[in-house]
Amino acid sequence: MTRIRPAATISFIVLAMGLAWLVTLPLWGSGGVASPLFGVLVPVMMFTPTIAAIIVMLALRPVPKGQRLRFLGMWPLRPAKRVVWMTIIGLFAPFVLVVASVFVAALCGWVQLDLVNFSGFAQTLAATMPEGTPMPPAIIVIVSQLVMIPFAAATVNAVVAFGEELGWRGFLVPALRPLGTWPSLLISGAIWGLWHAPIILLGYNFARYDITGVLLMTAGCIAWGVLLGWLRLRSASVWPAVFAHGMMNACAALVGLVYAAGTTFDMALAGPLGVAGWIVCAVVVVVLALTGQFRRQPELDGAPGRLLSAPRG
Repeated sequence: MTRIRPAATISFIVLAMGLAWLVTLPLWGSGGVASPLFGVLVPVMMFTPTIAAIIVMLALRPVPKGQRLRFLGMWPLRPAKRVVWMTIIGLFAPFVLVVASVFVAALCGWVQLDLVNFSGFAQTLAATMPEGTPMPPAIIVIVSQLVMIPFAAATVNAVVAFGEELGWRGFLVPALRPLGTWPSLLISGAIWGLWHAPIILLGYNFARYDITGVLLMTAGCIAWGVLLGWLRLRSASVWPAVFAHGMMNACAALVGLVYAAGTTFDMALAGPLGVAGWIVCAVVVVVLALTGQFRRQPELDGAPGRLLSAPRG
C-alpha cells in the first residue's frame, strides 16, 4: 500500500494555494472580476492543483514512478464498465442536483421562479441586446443553452475541471485516505474551498468581499467535495469526478434562467454552492451513507498492492 508522507501532502497544499494567489495577483490591481484578465487567469488558476501535484510527484517522489498514473486515478481505466457508468453518473447527476437546489431555494423563499415566461432572464437578455435588435423568445435561448450544457460540461469545462481534479481528487483524496474516508473527504473539500479565496475575496460567486464569502465557498466545496470524492473512491478513477466538476461549472448559473422579473436572489442562499446546494448535497450524502456506498471502494482489478487502502472510515 502506498502511503503519502505528510511532507508531500503539505507541500502539495502549500504549492496549490501559493500558485493560485500568484496567478490571480494581477486581478487585484486591474478591476477584479471586471478585469479583462479575469477570463484568462481563472482558467490558468484552475490548473494550479495539477501543477502542484506534478511538482510534488517529481520532486518528492511520494509514489514509485511506475505507479503514479494509477495512484492519481488516471490509468488504467478498468474495469471499463465501472469507470464508464460512474463517469456517466458524474456527468449527469450534478445537473439534477443543481435543478433540485433551485426548487429547494424556491420552497424556502430564497428565489421567486417564473417557469412560464422566464421573465427575469428575458429582462436580462433585453438589457444585453443592442438597441433596435429584435429579441428572440427567452424560451428559445434557454432551451438552446440547456441543450449545450452537457456538451460544454464534457468538453471545455471538463478540460479546465481536470486542472483542479487531478490535484484535489486525484492526489489529495488518496493522500489523506489513510486518515479514514470521512476525514479525507471533509478535509480535502475544505482545502478546495479555501483555495478559491483569491477570487472569492474579489466578489466572485457570492458578491462578498470578506471572509464570509470564503466561508460560504468552503462550505459549498465541502458539500460537493464529499460527492466528488465519493465518485473518486467508488470508481478508483479520477475521471468521474472530472466530468462531474465540468457539469457543476456548466450549470452553476441555472437559477439565473428561471427567476421572476422584478425580484432578486442571493447566490449564498439560492446557488448550488450556497445553502440550497448544501441541503441537496446533504440529502444525497445521507442516502449514499445509509446504503453503504461510502464503504464500497474497489481497487483496480488485478492491481498489485492497495493504493487507496486504509481502515474504513
